[in-house]
Amino acid sequence: MTYSNLQIFTVELVGTFILVIFATGSIVYDAEVFDGKLGIPFAALAPFIALLIGVYSFGKVSLAHFNPAVTLGYYITGHISKIQIVYYFTAEIIGALLGSLFVLTFIGNGVNLGVNAPNPDFSIFIIFPVEILASAMLMGVIFYVVYTKGLRGFSGVAIGGIVGLDILFLAFVSGASMNPARALAPALLSGTFEHLWIYWTAPYIGTMMTAFLFRKKFQVQRAENYE
Repeated sequence: MTYSNLQIFTVELVGTFILVIFATGSIVYDAEVFDGKLGIPFAALAPFIALLIGVYSFGKVSLAHFNPAVTLGYYITGHISKIQIVYYFTAEIIGALLGSLFVLTFIGNGVNLGVNAPNPDFSIFIIFPVEILASAMLMGVIFYVVYTKGLRGFSGVAIGGIVGLDILFLAFVSGASMNPARALAPALLSGTFEHLWIYWTAPYIGTMMTAFLFRKKFQVQRAENYE
């Protein structure tokens, strides 16, 4: 079944909205209610749950990007058109902003609304590559589960899982955003822009690297389908 760009726009907005509420709201909630005692494991579990909801609810409509860097990867491999990039990007940014507004209104404004921040104990020459790596691994898992039969039926678990694992093991270094929209929304609403440039460069680099690696495979796959 083919879905319209308006349908794609709608589910991407809703999915990104849910993801940002879980991803940033969990950090704010932990800080305000538990004084940060739940820590990174809680911050890793929350987006895993959000992506389970989003992928299984909306994956058939939009492939459940919820992330401009992922959308760019899909464009590089030829799975979406130029006009669709506009729909995806717009929906993801609006959805993220609405998500942060929800957190501000109903959860709180602590820790800069859950804005991403790297660990100052590490050099930028470590932080930046780690954020690239986290984003590249996310894009790789997405391509694998969407376009192979190996994990059919477990796409939400795999995609949510890699996001959760990236956060669990890499957030203490780079902040592990992997998602420019998720990084932008709390930064805008809290006025915290110091590290935003990292999350508007490294995730795109990571997903682009993976997309170019997969691009030839998908071109061959499409050619075989037309034969």
